[in-house]
Amino acid sequence: MIEVLWHGRGGQGAFTAAKLLGAAFSVEDELNNALAFPSFGPERRGAPIVAFTKLSKQPIGDRSQIKKADYVVFLDDTLFSEKAFDEIKSGGKIFINTRRDFKGEGNLSDSRLSSIVTFDGDSLAMKILSMPVTNTVMLSLLAKESGVVSAGVLKKAMELYMPPKLFQKNSAVVDAVFGGINETLSQK
Repeated sequence: MIEVLWHGRGGQGAFTAAKLLGAAFSVEDELNNALAFPSFGPERRGAPIVAFTKLSKQPIGDRSQIKKADYVVFLDDTLFSEKAFDEIKSGGKIFINTRRDFKGEGNLSDSRLSSIVTFDGDSLAMKILSMPVTNTVMLSLLAKESGVVSAGVLKKAMELYMPPKLFQKNSAVVDAVFGGINETLSQK
């Protein structure tokens, strides 16, 4: 089973990204199973939320929250702390929407730095979506770097769940991430 933990703030679309990843995994092969669900306190814009995606070729019986994930995604870098390293499995990756250079901060070991993938999702979202909503940017980055789903399958899932105008913009996000904006992608 592949497990993904999403950290965001209310209104950033973390749960939407979790659902889209599950939908894409299911669209890829009708025998695939996916489960996506949120966990949050008071429902208000800006409040921290956590969402979960579980992907498996087998039926998913465990519907509990994820304690250790293969991938942890932060839509907002202010939510990232060293506690995130307790949330990943051995060999797991942490994806952070940020402009920060963690290598320059010097407080993380090389082994921890090697598990972090940073990306300035805000800039790409502003360029394509005209708003700083990075859920599909970071979802596309996760898909590209992990290989869990392809760009085509991700776009197909988006088309199923988004109105046409929104789909067109988010399809352009997928194309941008998969198609060569590597100069702004840095793996630390």
